[in-house]
Amino acid sequence: MPPSIIKAHALGNDFLLMNEAELAADVDRIDFARRVCSRHHGIGGDGLMSFTRLDEEGAAAAVRMSLLNADGSYSELSGNGVRCLAAWLASEHDLKPGNFVHVHSDVGVKRLQLLDVAGSRFTFCAYMGQPQAIDRVRIDVAGEDVEAVTLRVGNPQCVVIGDVSEHRLHTVAAALTVHPHFTAGTNVELAHVESPSHVRILIWERGVGPTEASGTGACAAAVAAMSFAGASHDVSVASPGGTQRVEWREDGLYLTGWAEVTAVCDWRGREQADA
Repeated sequence: MPPSIIKAHALGNDFLLMNEAELAADVDRIDFARRVCSRHHGIGGDGLMSFTRLDEEGAAAAVRMSLLNADGSYSELSGNGVRCLAAWLASEHDLKPGNFVHVHSDVGVKRLQLLDVAGSRFTFCAYMGQPQAIDRVRIDVAGEDVEAVTLRVGNPQCVVIGDVSEHRLHTVAAALTVHPHFTAGTNVELAHVESPSHVRILIWERGVGPTEASGTGACAAAVAAMSFAGASHDVSVASPGGTQRVEWREDGLYLTGWAEVTAVCDWRGREQADA
C-alpha cells in the first residue's frame, strides 16, 4: 500500500504531514522530503512533517513531530506547521473549541488550544514559549552594513526592521539566511512597524525561500518590534498569506491563527514503482 500524505496550510505556508508508521525504515528521508515537497515533481510543500500519536493527559490529542524543510534540511520547529498538524488532529478527532492539542518537538511541547472552527478552517492559540538570545547586531551583507535583531523562537531568526520590499527580500534577506554569521543558517524577516499594534513582514525561510507566512517568523518579528521599535506586546503581524496575532505575555509568546487541511492522498513516487 502506498503511504498516505496529508497536505495542509496555514495562511499559505504549506506542509505535508505523514504518520511515522508509514515511513519505511530504509527510506532516505532527505531525498524523500525533497521529492514530495517539489512543486513540479511532487505534491508540493514548504516542509515534510512526520508524526507519532501519543496518549497524554490534559490533551484531546497529542503527537510527537519531526520536520524537514523543502530542501531536506532539518528544522527544529514551525509555528504554522504545528498548527497544520493540530488542524488535522482536530478534524480527525472532531475536536471542539476549548480542546487542547499537544505537539512535542525537539524544542519542547507546544500547547495549542482550539478557539474556533469555521468550515475547514481551525483557529488555534499556540503557546510558543519564551524567546531566547535576543540581540542587536550589525552584519556586512555584500558591503552593506545591516542592523538586525537576532533571536531564537525554538529556531534561529533574524529580523531586519525597515524597508519591506521584494527587492530587499531577494537580496538582503536571501543573503542573510546563509550568511557565515549564522553557523546553522537562519530564517529572515523584513519587518515594518506600521503602528504599535500592527507589523508587516516578508519572509525568507531557511531551507525553503520566500514563504507566504511563518508562525515563528511572525513571533520573531513581533519580539523585535516590541523590543526595539515601539510595538505593543499584543500585535497583528501581516504577511502575504494573511495576518496572525502575537502576544508576549509574562510566561511567553502566544500565537493565534488558522490552518486547514486541503488534501489526503497516496504517494506513488519512485520507491513505489521500484517496489
